[in-house]
Amino acid sequence: MIPLSRPTLPKLASIQSRLKEIFRTGQITNGKYVHELEEKSASFLGVENAVAVSSGTSGLMLAIRCLELKGEVIIPSFTFTSGGHALLWCGLTPVFADINPRTFNIDPDSIESKITERTSAIIATHVFSNPCDIEKIQEIAEKHNLKVIYDAAHAFGSKYKGKPVAHFGDISVFSMTPTKVLTSGEGGLIAARGKKLAEILRLGRNNGDSFNRDEEFLGITARMGEFNAILALEGLKRFNKNLEKRLRAVEVYKKELAGVPGLSFQETPDSNFSVYKDFTVLSDDRDALLQKLNSKGVEAKAYFYPLHKKIVYREYAKGDLPNTDWVASRIMSLPLYSHMLKTDIIKVCEIIKRK
Repeated sequence: MIPLSRPTLPKLASIQSRLKEIFRTGQITNGKYVHELEEKSASFLGVENAVAVSSGTSGLMLAIRCLELKGEVIIPSFTFTSGGHALLWCGLTPVFADINPRTFNIDPDSIESKITERTSAIIATHVFSNPCDIEKIQEIAEKHNLKVIYDAAHAFGSKYKGKPVAHFGDISVFSMTPTKVLTSGEGGLIAARGKKLAEILRLGRNNGDSFNRDEEFLGITARMGEFNAILALEGLKRFNKNLEKRLRAVEVYKKELAGVPGLSFQETPDSNFSVYKDFTVLSDDRDALLQKLNSKGVEAKAYFYPLHKKIVYREYAKGDLPNTDWVASRIMSLPLYSHMLKTDIIKVCEIIKRK
């Protein structure tokens, strides 16, 4: 079986001394390695503040709460469930916008058409780490006085017009689960605009308690463990090397699959840079191709399944989303990880090309 994804992990020996230290001291959560990860991640992303949390989902929940959002929030239906779930947990109403069928990212024109007097924010996803149309989104937000959260779960290392995606919006939230280019096992990072907002987020991840048991903010338990931080720190050290391997794998895919009838790639504008958390294509015969790949020992899947089609969101599914429906009926992700062998990529491609 060629798996869809697999974390590229460091050698155990490279983190063993730090693991022994946290076992010896008993400081296994939110300690010095978490703080070191925050500092080094902020430096890597070129931002002043990075806040480590237990997951990207908890990061989105804290972002919504700390920005004091109310009413309606515009979000693409074509995104991972965490964004929509975070809104519902915080008592807000998701309003689904359509996407650009070539980039798979939220369509700014669709955003503008969904704005009402109840709209307080936009959550825009960098889908599969492909930066969305930040310039137009920011223009809309400024025009209507809206907050902007970028769901950057896939996009640690991605750049928009030469700048890390964390530079934009009020908050960007990154995930570091095992499928991501940078993994901490489980965990997330929040890049926040301004020191005050970062302080509120740190308070929020600790139940709103500033360690005096006099909670001043409605937070949640979202602390990161020291083991997770150690794993991410070692991954950050090797990030560029791992990314280089990943991008070479993407180029092999593109070369081998170029010109295959009925198959097309996600488009990234030349001015932007994607770290390719996933290698995802559109296929006119998606379901049959998935069945063929899986039967030959290749794990591939349809991804994303849009939110407006899920049971929990049906009451919010208002209006047509033609591009979302069209992409969702053709989308499929192929195996990709930084240490994937070229021979395995060739095997996947040969199965796809075989009639």
